[in-house]
Amino acid sequence: SFLCNGCLLFVRRVEIMKYVLLVFLSFGNFLFSQIFIPNSPELDVKSYILYEPNTGKIIAEYNSDELIEPASMTKIMTSYVLAEQIETNLLDLNEEVKISERAWKVGGSSNYLEPRDKVNVDQLIKGMIVASGNDAAVALAEKAGGTEDGFVDIMNAYAKSMNLSNTNYVNSTGMPDPNHYTSAKDLSILTANLIKNYPEHYSLYKEKYFTCETCRWGKRQKSTNILLWQDDSVDGVKTGFTESAGWCLVSSAERGSMRLISVIAGADDETSRIQATRRLLEYGFKFFVTQKILDANEEYKEVTVWGGQDNTLALGVADNVSITIPRTSFKDLKINYTFKNNIQAPISLGQKIGTVDILSNDQIILSKDLVALKDIQAKGFFGRIWSKFVLWIMSLFGFGDNESS
Repeated sequence: SFLCNGCLLFVRRVEIMKYVLLVFLSFGNFLFSQIFIPNSPELDVKSYILYEPNTGKIIAEYNSDELIEPASMTKIMTSYVLAEQIETNLLDLNEEVKISERAWKVGGSSNYLEPRDKVNVDQLIKGMIVASGNDAAVALAEKAGGTEDGFVDIMNAYAKSMNLSNTNYVNSTGMPDPNHYTSAKDLSILTANLIKNYPEHYSLYKEKYFTCETCRWGKRQKSTNILLWQDDSVDGVKTGFTESAGWCLVSSAERGSMRLISVIAGADDETSRIQATRRLLEYGFKFFVTQKILDANEEYKEVTVWGGQDNTLALGVADNVSITIPRTSFKDLKINYTFKNNIQAPISLGQKIGTVDILSNDQIILSKDLVALKDIQAKGFFGRIWSKFVLWIMSLFGFGDNESS
């Protein structure tokens, strides 16, 4: 009996220990499953932004709307205007440009052009982008705008069309002027537009060297963006420096389906602007992800159509839908579709029928229109009347309400 009682006590103790161990392991799994995203890095700069252009997500920012001196980052807009003029045949890459005294005397970073040199447009663009030549920028502005002042008017018109509300230009180069300013956020939006609208032109920003083939002075020049040598995913964009602006850099990198644009303004030295940029980019790529959620023109829902030559209608989204969120949030994603099931013809392709809501942790992070994926013509007069009558009868019994899933 004593032995049996001892065995029973031992068994109970083992069961208690197993229970305690199970609770401990469950609690431990809970703790280790909680992965937190750290705050964005603290950087010793005047302002910065980290932006995902494909989804419009601002991942991190500091004083991003504060007015800053853009220095040579101005040339991103100069380059955008030139890309537009080339696209619309207002400017030809093979055209010769005669270098003016004004372009020669502008000062600052230079492609070492000489007065009355005749240099092709494509060579001047490369010199401006790769080696940040102020002389090339002025020569191009005079060619494309008649005068540099005329070209600046075009630059400001483009800034307005892009809603760059904190931007104003007075020159094409970025030479200091109290009325020449922008912001980190505006620069990120401008860069996103350049990459999206003129990818071939943007590809020049990853070039590491430039040699002018139509210049009397043909020495090879090195890109001012040394980040191109340090990170293969970086494919641009533009450095900037003046004593008053400090050390600045707009960068862009692409890894997989995610592109990031970072803007650093007012760093203390060249090393600091590179380090700050690398910290921002690594933070974004490590802790965030961009993923396509819905495909354009794919059927996601089907609704009943009344009074139409077809009885059903496929619903989807007009454009691909992607989101950028912390990596840990994708496991909690949900998609809700809200729409009116019983709708009446006629229906036009692209017509809004409902809404798609994308939720993370039960919070809506993005809403898009749910649209018709084809046209549906209405039936004849009597067919429409009969359909309306049937639909009215059904509505008396509560049919035709919004549906969600």
